[in-house]
Amino acid sequence: MPAKTGQQYMDRLKKANNNIYIHGERVKDVTEHPGLKNVVKSMAELYDVQHAKADKMLYNSPATGNKVGMTFLQPKTIDDLVARREAIVEWARTTGGMMGRSPDYLNAEVMAMGVSNDLFAEADPMFAENAKNYYEYARENDISLTHTLIHPQVNRGKAQHEQKDANVALHLVEKTKDGIIVDGIRLLATQGGITDEILVFPSTVKKAGEEDDPYSLAFAIPNNTPGLKFISRESFDYGKNEWDHPLSSRFEEGDAIVSFENVFVPWDRVFVCGNSSVCNRTFRETNAVVHMSHQVVSKNVVKTEFLLGVVLSMMDAIGIDQFQHVKDKGTEIMLTLETMRSHLYRAEQNAKLDQWGTMTPDYAALDAARNWFPRIYPRLVEILRVLGASGLMGIPTQADFQNEEIGAIIHRGLQGKNLEGYERVQLFRLAWDMTMSAFGSRQMHYEYYFFGDPIKMGMTYFDGYEKESYKEMVRDFLGKVNTPKPNFAKV
Repeated sequence: MPAKTGQQYMDRLKKANNNIYIHGERVKDVTEHPGLKNVVKSMAELYDVQHAKADKMLYNSPATGNKVGMTFLQPKTIDDLVARREAIVEWARTTGGMMGRSPDYLNAEVMAMGVSNDLFAEADPMFAENAKNYYEYARENDISLTHTLIHPQVNRGKAQHEQKDANVALHLVEKTKDGIIVDGIRLLATQGGITDEILVFPSTVKKAGEEDDPYSLAFAIPNNTPGLKFISRESFDYGKNEWDHPLSSRFEEGDAIVSFENVFVPWDRVFVCGNSSVCNRTFRETNAVVHMSHQVVSKNVVKTEFLLGVVLSMMDAIGIDQFQHVKDKGTEIMLTLETMRSHLYRAEQNAKLDQWGTMTPDYAALDAARNWFPRIYPRLVEILRVLGASGLMGIPTQADFQNEEIGAIIHRGLQGKNLEGYERVQLFRLAWDMTMSAFGSRQMHYEYYFFGDPIKMGMTYFDGYEKESYKEMVRDFLGKVNTPKPNFAKV
């Protein structure tokens, strides 16, 4: 089928009956469960947006001519790259950038690995063909994906094969003529169980050696595959209305531990099998990390725009925008936004065709942005929290306003300079949900670790940065100093 609608997305989930547990119980229907139904509804809205804005969100499939999702596009020109980004932005603006694993993130990964599949052929040409076919399958059927990258946090000081219980992590159990058997635990599948399939790849933040080959796997399987379980953390959607919890009641994606209990994966769904070298190089050598970063930076531009809008609205609501320190804090967010936009513009305008004919953004710009945003986002949240001050504590619920005895009291007592009490509290509840609620705290933690440990990422960034030209600049400058060098021969 071509690009799906929201109803088709929900119908698939009902039919799949994925094996997901939350709050100690197996979920019978994710479209009805209190902790999941609202995010499912929000995901469905994204798929409906594709059709409502088809000129931006859909394109003609090169294989079938059907209308498929623009976020699956293999860009061939800079204009294509911009068009894909505009589709990403449409989805991000639907959520205020608060849904970090909207479908476009993994659509970009599947595309890159599907068209840049030569690396997978090192072990067997079949694996390269599998990657190509899976991209086409995902695109033509509008497959929604979750993914899992990391092993359980047992002993970070040891490699997987050195662990006391070496079989706790997902590993290869057996190869058969029809496929492979895998067993073990993986972390941390965002939207686990509310998507069609799961993409399994190892994290490349910490490189693996040959002794970890049994853990070096990459494959994709349906989320209702026998033996596959999603064990979700507590939901931060507390069943409150959208007025009281404007973000967590709509965009609480969830994160799940993934258990594989002797799960069978057919050969045509395997991309890497027991090859740490290929796994270590996959994201970079296929340019998947570049296209995924393009989606992330695009989303984070929108997220920063949204946060700035809340801050400016808050300033205006209570008349604090004339104070020097308030303007300075607003400037910090504005500078962040313009810096992120500049990174994105440079990435697109300096894009080049790669060896597979894909217009690939300038990774230097995206790499800087993806290393910087996790470090600055906590500061942006802090600014919002500081400017909200006690106003983020004095936030009655909608039910309080609806109470005949106290509603008029708080409506008058909580008025702002430019907003009535009811409207001001609604704005401050949004700011609270971005910063101080369980949802807001998770957002900050999530952004900080989005691509992995920021310190390790920073070390990798430092080690890979071209340094010699800058040192040469200093040597040239000092070499032109017109003073004689002392004679140290007698010392």
